Amino acid sequence: MPFPVPLPPAFLAKAAELNLREEDVTEHFIRGGGHGGQKINKTASMVQLIHRPTGIEVRVQKHREQSKNRLSAWKLLILKIEERVKGQKSQLQQKIFKLRKQKMRRGRKAKEKMLREKHHHGEIKQSRRGDGGLRV
Repeated sequence: MPFPVPLPPAFLAKAAELNLREEDVTEHFIRGGGHGGQKINKTASMVQLIHRPTGIEVRVQKHREQSKNRLSAWKLLILKIEERVKGQKSQLQQKIFKLRKQKMRRGRKAKEKMLREKHHHGEIKQSRRGDGGLRV
């Protein structure tokens, strides 16, 4: 296994594609802080990974267990390196683009066309009714 954590196959494939090697990454375990109380403050559960060739640094303290933070940090590092190398074609950028596209408002003409089609469809359905389309 090339990495110190058991990564899912998709992330292993990405790491291989990006030529990411374990030797290029410095791993530190740091004592955490913030919410979580005594467990967080007394244990070195925060994980910091530094990819020396690119200078990308990742710190993860999402979970209480060091092993989970370690896995999350490796995944995040792979995604960040992919974003740096591939730019707009990276998975993260495509996901962001898709969300922006979904949240964008329709243009005026597109909205008018959609409403015209809905109105037309409503008229067709109303004409199929036996009472001539009158509701009581």
